[in-house]
Amino acid sequence: MKVHMSIYLTNQKKTLKKLIELLSEDFKYVSVLGTDTCGKSYQVRRTGVSINDTDWAERGFVARIHNGYNYSEYSFNELREEGIEELIQNIKEKINEDIEKLKASSIKVSSYPLIEEERITDKLFKIVKILPEEVTAEEKIKKMTRIKDEAFNYSEQLVDFRISYEECHVSKVFISQNKELEQSYIWGQGSMFAIVRRDDNTKYYYDSVSGLKGVEILDELQHKAKDVVRLAEKLLDAKKIIPGEYDVICSPGIAGLIAHEAFGHGVEMDMFVKNRAKAAEYIGKEVASELVTMHDGAAAAENVSSYYFDDEGVLGTDTIIIDRGILKTGISDLLSALRLKTTPTGNGKRESFERKAYARMTNTFFSGGDDKLDHMISSIKEGYLLDVMLSGMEDPKDWGIQCMILMAKEIKDGKFTGNIMSPVIMTGYVPDVLSSISMVSEEVEIFGSGACGKGYKEWVKAADGGPYIKARVRLG
Repeated sequence: MKVHMSIYLTNQKKTLKKLIELLSEDFKYVSVLGTDTCGKSYQVRRTGVSINDTDWAERGFVARIHNGYNYSEYSFNELREEGIEELIQNIKEKINEDIEKLKASSIKVSSYPLIEEERITDKLFKIVKILPEEVTAEEKIKKMTRIKDEAFNYSEQLVDFRISYEECHVSKVFISQNKELEQSYIWGQGSMFAIVRRDDNTKYYYDSVSGLKGVEILDELQHKAKDVVRLAEKLLDAKKIIPGEYDVICSPGIAGLIAHEAFGHGVEMDMFVKNRAKAAEYIGKEVASELVTMHDGAAAAENVSSYYFDDEGVLGTDTIIIDRGILKTGISDLLSALRLKTTPTGNGKRESFERKAYARMTNTFFSGGDDKLDHMISSIKEGYLLDVMLSGMEDPKDWGIQCMILMAKEIKDGKFTGNIMSPVIMTGYVPDVLSSISMVSEEVEIFGSGACGKGYKEWVKAADGGPYIKARVRLG
């Protein structure tokens, strides 16, 4: 079913064009991003049910204007044709305030050239199998409750089972002197969380699904419920790992965590502008095994961060960050690209219309290779298969990486022993980790049920993943 465009934004387009026309009489570049995002989140657990508006809901606009030095922005959530003169006056006052601050500043302020845009008018509306509005909230909760109730039949050690589902309908327009763009899509995500207990020993396991999908997400979750409970039970017998350096196979989820932390944040090019990214010194140089090719881009894959245009009106791309081990480029927002005199990659994303656009990841993943997973396992004398990410951190200035992983499945003489270690911390120097990659599987999976922050704030949706990869890492 085709996703429909926001009626609110459609009705405001005429007024937005008028606003841009009037502002263009005094300013050489004017653009407006309009956003209308809505949705619901549902949770069912043993003790109850909850339904809430999605945390991503927003409705409003942000105007960007070249003020003669650089760019001023003004966000607003009310737009009426009869109030357009007052709005213009408020915008002009904000711009004059910005200019006075620039003149009075003792800090050297960089000037920015005018944004040059190709003339384009286009729209893209995505398709999902089941639109959220076609299924009532009661029906969704009933289905989730059935999945939860069935889970308690799988194990007497299960003490709680939580299932979450979220649907989010995103509509955006971007209008400038040369562009008129529209997009509307739905992303969905769901997760299951099983908590088991034996005596005083409590463990948990989770799994998730995501994508540009609607209520069909619930069917995908249902098929995973039994395995979630089974793997939670196995963790009750988990052991502590002996710290050391090991040959490991990283699951697609862990490969995605490495991609995200290693050369995701590390190649966001607003960090190049601020001289805070070591990657800027290594463009064109070898940073990984020749088996490693890494992508990022809204057009590189289909998941929760796949869009037609970014929050600065730049069309999404498929950017090859690493090509057979060679670092080729970073990912950029529009203003960073202007500053660095590079081509923008369509990675300018805002937490909301009230927030600044930064260079942010979209779909970040390693390409697949030629190896079979069973051959990869049989090649390991003593090591582990790492699976299920918990969290990660990286240092874009010094290239350190730390990944928290829920489980490591022991491998000896090319076979699983049945032993599981949990939790596990993987650490290393990014080029050492990526250069150690010696085998890459064919299949690639992308995951997008989480969110990504810029440091500790500015949260946006992002997806990552890859194939199974064999590498040499430090575990503790």
